[in-house]
Amino acid sequence: MGLKERVADLARYVDFQASDAALLARARDALAPDFARIARAFYDTAREHEEAHAVFGSEEQIARLQASLQEWMRGLFGGVYDDAYFERIARVGEVHVRVGLPQRFVVTAMCCLRLELVRLVGERVAQADVEPTRAALHKALDLELAIILDAYHEADVARLLRRDRALQSETLDLAQAYLAATELTHELVIGLDARGAIRIFNQRAEAVTGYGRDDVLGSDFATTLVADESRDRVVALLSSGALGRATLDTLLRTRTGKLREVRWAVGLSELGEIRAFFIGHDQTDEHVLAERSRRAEKLAAVGTLAAGLAHEIRNPLNGAQLHLAFLERALTRQSASRDLLDAVGVVGGEIKRLASLVTDFLAFARPSPLDRKPASLGALVDRVASLAEAEARRVNVGVERDLPTREVVAEIDAAKIEQVLLNLVRNAIEACAPSGRGVVTLRLRREPRSGLLEIEDDGPGIPGPHAPIFDAFYTTKPDGTGLGLAITHRIVTDHDGTIEVDSRPGRTVFRVALPLAAGRSVA
Repeated sequence: MGLKERVADLARYVDFQASDAALLARARDALAPDFARIARAFYDTAREHEEAHAVFGSEEQIARLQASLQEWMRGLFGGVYDDAYFERIARVGEVHVRVGLPQRFVVTAMCCLRLELVRLVGERVAQADVEPTRAALHKALDLELAIILDAYHEADVARLLRRDRALQSETLDLAQAYLAATELTHELVIGLDARGAIRIFNQRAEAVTGYGRDDVLGSDFATTLVADESRDRVVALLSSGALGRATLDTLLRTRTGKLREVRWAVGLSELGEIRAFFIGHDQTDEHVLAERSRRAEKLAAVGTLAAGLAHEIRNPLNGAQLHLAFLERALTRQSASRDLLDAVGVVGGEIKRLASLVTDFLAFARPSPLDRKPASLGALVDRVASLAEAEARRVNVGVERDLPTREVVAEIDAAKIEQVLLNLVRNAIEACAPSGRGVVTLRLRREPRSGLLEIEDDGPGIPGPHAPIFDAFYTTKPDGTGLGLAITHRIVTDHDGTIEVDSRPGRTVFRVALPLAAGRSVA
């Protein structure tokens, strides 16, 4: 039975008539102002579930999905339900299979949307039309859900048939070798044929890349999985045929667009149609831990030195400041020249700056213990934005907030995280200031296990991709101490969080991820 016949049959079954279509069309203008809010709240909820969140590649993709959902709601209340309309609905099921979204989320997502739309009908539609409009809405949603699930099933069956055909082509020896060599190892195991197409893809490879085996079987390895910056080396190695004892470091691009650092041991094979094995070790987390360990060792050594230095430097600084004040009073009483008084002022300013540097250095090297409590990250972002707005206005820079519809609670030392955000926001404002215009955006997003804070500016960017911006005393400012970002990094890592930067001319984003307070609310 074709799609047109199925739609007609289902419409008769639920008694969806022209009068139902008219009721839905009549309700659209009353409900349309809420479509953007519903779409945003829907995807904010999806962020909290790991399997649903895993199919999202970027914030830009989520923005496109929100726009598509709004378009779908406009169509739902559009009053026109022709063949073209239901063909678009059927494609929703096919897309869900392609992106790897489990079928159960299709049903539960429709439930979430149904509840909100039914509630809105009760609030916005004339009382006499509420129940007939709700009935029409239920009929339309069930029609669409049936078509979506039908299309999902057909696409999933086709996917399974493709997988079965691929599996049937394997010999028994190959299947045994596959199980022995791939499924029992913690390394990525990928087998390629003579064309460089993927024929073996183990569970570890699925876990690291986010792709299912049936998604990649038969696809080109270099094109599908290897990041642009590493692809030429992989292609050259495969073309040369010199795979005997080759090792290769590459960046692997996951299904969601993230990069993983993998070291491959590459070798030739005579196993059926398999011509090369790529055995990969994912080094990404090890590199992160090693960097944290190096930084912790540095901080421990610096901390021991800092305490002694701070004491030894502060005492003479205090003495110098007292004697300088005495000298300034004496010169003032004797009506000394302005040049002398200015010179005293310069020396006093430098002493204060040195004292401030000592204080910052001690805070960096010997931080105070954290006072962690559940706190609303949204409220914290709002407060920081308010504090920064006056400073930003003075240099003609705008400050914008981008907050989710639901509260995000993390167990943090709120004063220290506020210090982190203020430091990053002020840096962003200073970056935009020379142009006499610009926008700094404070963004908060919920992820399954963390709250993601982003500070974005449209300034000139960081000087180079490998600049050691989080190292102590590294600075690009003429009067900077180079401790601001080092302290920021220290506070975030003390919270078991991470901080990253993505910068290019015209867009710099600092991302701070903080673990959420599981099952707790703000006191």
